[in-house]
Amino acid sequence: MSNEMYSVEQVAERLGLHVRTVRGYIRSGRLRAVRIGKQYRIARADLDALTGRPQPTPDGAASVEVSSVVRIDDVDRAAADRLGTFVLAGANTNHDPADPLRVQTVYDEERQRMTIMILGGPAATAELLGLLDGVLGGDNGLVRRA
Repeated sequence: MSNEMYSVEQVAERLGLHVRTVRGYIRSGRLRAVRIGKQYRIARADLDALTGRPQPTPDGAASVEVSSVVRIDDVDRAAADRLGTFVLAGANTNHDPADPLRVQTVYDEERQRMTIMILGGPAATAELLGLLDGVLGGDNGLVRRA
C-alpha cells in the first residue's frame, strides 16, 4: 500500500474539483485528512476510498462488499434530514477506516419518499441497517404510521 500524501490543491486537480469543494469534503468527514500546521494532507488510501477505487487485498484475500437500498415512504423533509444525519453519523462511527461505508441519501419531495444507498463490508452494513431498523421501528414520529 502506498504512503503517498497529497495536498488539498493536488487532490482538487486530480479530481477536477475546486479547492473549496475538497476542503468541504474534509470538514464534512467525507474525505479523511490530517492537518499539519495550517494545511491538510490526504493519504492515497483515503483519496481512493473517496473515489471508490478498490483497495488492494493483502495476500490475495477475497474482498467482499455488499450494497443495500432502503426506501422509506411517508416521511417529510425534516424527518428525512434527521434520518440522513443519523445514517451518515452511523456510517462514520466505529468502523475500519481501511474499509469505509459509503452512504448516499436521496429525498423525493413529491412522493415524500427517502432512499438510502449503503455500500460497504457485510458486518458494517448489517450494523448500520440494524441501527436504522431500531430508529424506524420505534414510535418516534419520524415515519407516519397507517
